[in-house]
Amino acid sequence: MAVLTGGNDGSAGIGATVVAFPRTGIVQVAFERAELMRILDLYGRMVAAGLWRDYAIAFDREAASFSAYKRTAERPTARVEKRPALRQKQGMWTLYGEAGQVLKRGHDLAGVLSPLERKLMKIVAD
Repeated sequence: MAVLTGGNDGSAGIGATVVAFPRTGIVQVAFERAELMRILDLYGRMVAAGLWRDYAIAFDREAASFSAYKRTAERPTARVEKRPALRQKQGMWTLYGEAGQVLKRGHDLAGVLSPLERKLMKIVAD
């Protein structure tokens, strides 16, 4: 958003300048394209294996989360959360299980998704 300022007579005409409002910081956390593509790739393979059927994505001021469901009316089977405030501590990525327990934390998305990848490989191999 910007403010258009004009001359002394109150008109916004020739010689008017645009003054931008200063940004107050990040409004919401979001997934980058590569991160979302990796998560959706895993989601597609889990759907093909019959483990997941639905998903939800939520963006908030502190975190972005991707939840996968086996049935729509249930709790999420798995939830991947990106919380940049924890980047310097435990890592900004967290994988939650169905009961809300933390399954894995880390600094890179691939490492956090590895328990789900192993579960998928085990089911596909059987």
